[in-house]
Order: sequence, then structure tokens, then C-alpha cells
Amino acid sequence: MVPIRTMADMGRTTGPDLIQRYNMFRTAEISGGNAPGYSSGQAIAVMEEVASEILPQGYGYEWTGTALQEKQAAGAQGLIFALGFILVFLFLAANYESWIIPLAVLLGLPVAVFGAFFGAWLRDYINDVYVQIGLVLLIGLGAKTAILVVEFAKQLHEQEGRNVFDATMESVQQRFRPILMTAFSFVLGVVPLVVAVGAASASRRSLGTAVFAGMLAATVMTLFVTPVLYRLLQGFVSRGKGESEEPQS
Repeated sequence: MVPIRTMADMGRTTGPDLIQRYNMFRTAEISGGNAPGYSSGQAIAVMEEVASEILPQGYGYEWTGTALQEKQAAGAQGLIFALGFILVFLFLAANYESWIIPLAVLLGLPVAVFGAFFGAWLRDYINDVYVQIGLVLLIGLGAKTAILVVEFAKQLHEQEGRNVFDATMESVQQRFRPILMTAFSFVLGVVPLVVAVGAASASRRSLGTAVFAGMLAATVMTLFVTPVLYRLLQGFVSRGKGESEEPQS
């Protein structure tokens, strides 16, 4: 047996009850939040800048929790929007049995996206994750209202033999009221989100504002932009088949 004092000095001292470690390294946890008017991404960028300037040699930092998830998800919104766009396009292509006609529905979606950004800008909201969720939602909502015009015009053209111009004009006239009823039922439904108060109201107002303004822009798009796009694209297809696309006298 070897006495412990031959290998170590014993004494009383103070120390932490728990030594935190991260990836086997001793760590000191720092928690914080972004100030009003600034996004969490901006706060993360500032923390990284400060850490790179003041941390001594041999010290480093790592993110955990929601900050780590935000860092990992950064830059993925473009891929999400593209996948949503492609998914809707494939469904429409299968429904219309055409690779061109679905573009009449989808090419007007930038108007809805612009409306969402404009609404968020008017209320001084940043492009946070809630606004981006609203943009993904608008891909489906904007396409849904545009389908009301394109589907009816396509039926008139293919089933009743109307030329492209006449089918488009009658479709806009016949579907005017259903489009407004569909659009405003949703727009009025998200008003509680736009004026939300209480706990977590900031996220609801951000999401509601983006969807509210984007849906208003999508309605305008459906009434004015979508018929023009369908007229041009279906006319291109009809010319390829040798069909008439001009108004009948």
C-alpha cells in the first residue's frame, strides 16, 4: 500500500459543483437573445465577430440548441422554395397532361411573393423564418386560385371547341366571383393572425402579414396576370397543333 500523500497534496478549496463539457472540452455556457429590431441571425453573426476578436489563443466557441439548428438550416430556404415549386408543377403537369400549361399558373407566383415582402416591409418586419413559411404556403394558395381560371379555360377550349382567346375571356368572366370568394375567405381568415396580441404574437403577426399581403397580390395576379399567361402559352400550343387562337367574328 502506498500513502496518498506520496502522490498528491490534500487540502480544502472551492470549485464548481458541475464542470460543463462540450465535445470533451471544458466549456462556459453563454445564453443571450437578439435585441428588438434585430434578427437572431444578426445576433449570431455579431457574436461570432466579437469572439474572433477577443477570445485568446487556445479558446474557441460552438453553437448549441436553436442557434445550432439555425446555423445548420441557413441557406436552405431556396432549396425548399424550389422543391415546393417543382412539386406543384409536377401535379399540374399530370393534371393538364402538358408541360407548358402549368407555367400559366406558376409564372404569376412572383407577384404573390412580392406582395408578401411588401406587406412585411410596410409593417417593418424582417424576413424571418415565419415570413419564409408564409412564402411556401403562398406557392400552394396562389396556384389554387390561378387554377380556377386555367382549368375552366382549358375545358372550354378542349371540350367545347372554343378558340384560346374566347375561352380565356369567358373563363375570367365566369370565374370572377368564385375567385374573389375563395381569396377573401382565406384573407379574412388570417386577419386574427395579422392583429394577434399576447404570448408569441410576434411570430403570428409575421406569418399572418406575409400570407395576408401575398394572398391579396395573388388575387390580383389571378384576375390580370394568369389569363394573359394562359392566353400566350395555350396559344403557343395551339399554333403548334395548327389550331385557331384568334377571336371569332
